[in-house]
Amino acid sequence: MILKVLTMRNSFLGSCGLENRAHYLSTLTAQMILPFLLLHAGCNSATEPKLSSSSDTAAITTDRVTAGPPIKKTLQLFTEQPSRVEPFEETVILSKIAGYVQSIQCDIGDKVAKGQLLIRIHAPEYHDQLLQKRGLLEQMEAQLKQAEAALVVAKAAASSAEAIVVQAQSGIERTQADYIRWESELQRIQQLVSTGSVTTKLADETSNKLAAADATRKESLANVDSAKAKLDEAKANILKAQADVEAVRAKIGVAKADIAQAETMLAYTELTAPFDGVITSRQADEGHYVQPAGAAPPLMTIANINKVKVCVNIPESEAIWVDAGFGDSASGDPATILSASLPEGKIESRVTRTNRQLDSQSRTLSAEIDLENSELKLLAGAYVTTRILLEKREDVLVIPISAVVKGSDGTRCCLVEDGKIVYRTIELGLRVGEEVQVKSGLVGSETVVLVRASGLQAGQPVQVISKK
Repeated sequence: MILKVLTMRNSFLGSCGLENRAHYLSTLTAQMILPFLLLHAGCNSATEPKLSSSSDTAAITTDRVTAGPPIKKTLQLFTEQPSRVEPFEETVILSKIAGYVQSIQCDIGDKVAKGQLLIRIHAPEYHDQLLQKRGLLEQMEAQLKQAEAALVVAKAAASSAEAIVVQAQSGIERTQADYIRWESELQRIQQLVSTGSVTTKLADETSNKLAAADATRKESLANVDSAKAKLDEAKANILKAQADVEAVRAKIGVAKADIAQAETMLAYTELTAPFDGVITSRQADEGHYVQPAGAAPPLMTIANINKVKVCVNIPESEAIWVDAGFGDSASGDPATILSASLPEGKIESRVTRTNRQLDSQSRTLSAEIDLENSELKLLAGAYVTTRILLEKREDVLVIPISAVVKGSDGTRCCLVEDGKIVYRTIELGLRVGEEVQVKSGLVGSETVVLVRASGLQAGQPVQVISKK
C-alpha cells in the first residue's frame, strides 16, 4: 500500500515544474503518506517497534552550539567625542568710566604683556577731582598743626595752674602759722590784762592782729580753691585740644581715602592688559565716546592662546568613568586630540579637569584638557575630535555579551560539560562593545556557549561547534 502511494507521488511530481516540487512534496507527504503510516502502525502494533526510540529522541533534541573557552586579554574603554578648542584665558576690555577715547595703543593680532597700556580715555574731571582732594588734604594737615599747637598751649597752661596751686597751698601753711601765733599771743596778753600787767588796749591790738591773720588764712584757702579750679580748666582744655587733634587726624584719614579713590578713578582712564595674550578683536577708535560697563559693547577682546583648553562633553553613560588630574599633570585619563590640521594628526595629553556634575539640559559632563600652544598648532575656535581612554583592565577573562544570560536568579553563562548544558553563575565587570569582563565564576578552562545562550536549558544535550 505504501509503495503504491509513493509511486503515485513520483508520477505527480514528474508532471510539475521544478519550482513547485518542494511545495507539493511536503504537502503530499503530510496528507497522503502519513495517514497510511498511522493506519499501518495501528494494524501491526503488536509485532513492529514504535518510530520514536530513545536514540531517535536524542538525535532530535540535540542542539548544535558555538562554544569555546573565555579569552584572556586587555580591555580598553574609549570615548570619542567632538570637541572645541578655546583660549586658556579670554576677557573683554570694558570702561569703568565715561569719556572719550584719547588713544589706542594696539590692534588685532598684536601680542601684549600683562599691565601693558591698551586704551587711554580722556576724562579731565577725574584729574580735577584728584587735585581738589589733595588740596583738602593740605588744609587738614595745616589744621592738624594748629590743633597740635593748641594742645601744647593747653598743656603749658595746666603746668602753670599746677604751680599756682602749689604756691597757694604753701601760702596756707604760712598764714596758718601766723594765725596760730597771734592766737597764742592773744591768750597770753589776756592773761596779763587780767593781772593788770598790761593795758586793755594792747589786748585789743593783739585781737585785731589775730583777726587779720585769720582773714589772710581764709584768703589763702580761697586762692587754693581758685588755683585748683583753674588747673581743672587747664586739664579740660588739654582734653579738648587732644580731641581736636584726633578729629583733624581723622579728617586727614578721610581726605587720604578720598585721594586714593580719586587716584583709582583716574587710573580707569588707562585700560591695561590683565594678562599676557593677543588682541583678538577691537571695536573702538580714537574719539569714540565710551560709557561705563553694562549695556556698552566691549572695546577690545584679549585672549591667552599660548595655552589652550580642549572642551569635551562626555555622555552620561560614560561620565562615571572619567578621571581628571585637577592640577596634577601626571594623572588624569589619557586623551588623544585628533585633527587633520595638526602636523602629526594628533596630540597626546591627559584630562585636566571636569565640572564634577552633569548639565541639566544635555545630561553631559564637561571636561577640559589643557595644552601648551606656544607654536600655535591649534587655533582657538577650532573643532577637533577627542579620544579618551576611560578605563583599562589588563589580563582579564572576557566573553561575548551574547554568552551572558540574565534572570531573576542572577547573571550566568552556559557551559558544556559531558555534552550537556550546565549553568554557571558569574560576576561581570567592564563592558567594551560586544565583550564583557568576567570578574568571578570562571577560571578560563571552561567551554562556554558563546552565542544564543539565553535559549538553552540546563541539562540539554548539545553538540559543540568550534568558534572560527
